[in-house]
Amino acid sequence: MKRLHTYKTQVEWTGNKGVGTLTAAAYERSHSVSIEGKPLLLCSSDAPFRGDVSKHNPEDFLLSALSSCHMLWYLHLCADAGIVVSAYIDHATAKMQEHESGGGSFVEATLHPTITLKNAEKIELAKQLHEQANKKCFIANSCNFPVKHEASYIVEP
Repeated sequence: MKRLHTYKTQVEWTGNKGVGTLTAAAYERSHSVSIEGKPLLLCSSDAPFRGDVSKHNPEDFLLSALSSCHMLWYLHLCADAGIVVSAYIDHATAKMQEHESGGGSFVEATLHPTITLKNAEKIELAKQLHEQANKKCFIANSCNFPVKHEASYIVEP
């Protein structure tokens, strides 16, 4: 087995309006995420859960981590295969189901990358590399829900 990697982050609740968690409506869901040497992130819960829609939320982070990890592996695999990617943008979506008993879970995610390629002759291989990228993605390997890929391609003239 290869190395074990360790990550550290600090999450601090900043939503105490003076009375703490006296009631569910008495406090904000605001918090900050700090990672040494990186910009501070201002966060909240999602709007349906009494959150601030102008701030990042954990659900956004999960989907963006999944999309980002897949993209990084995909670009690496393309480089190894001699496929020149000149642009990549993903409009990823995910569905989360709330449970009757409280809480919830993600039930699926779909990545919708639009990939610009320089070599038209390698488009079929480029399509196949999504499956490999999904198998290598650290985040996708940690999910207990399906991650789908619906990529589209543009070939530069």
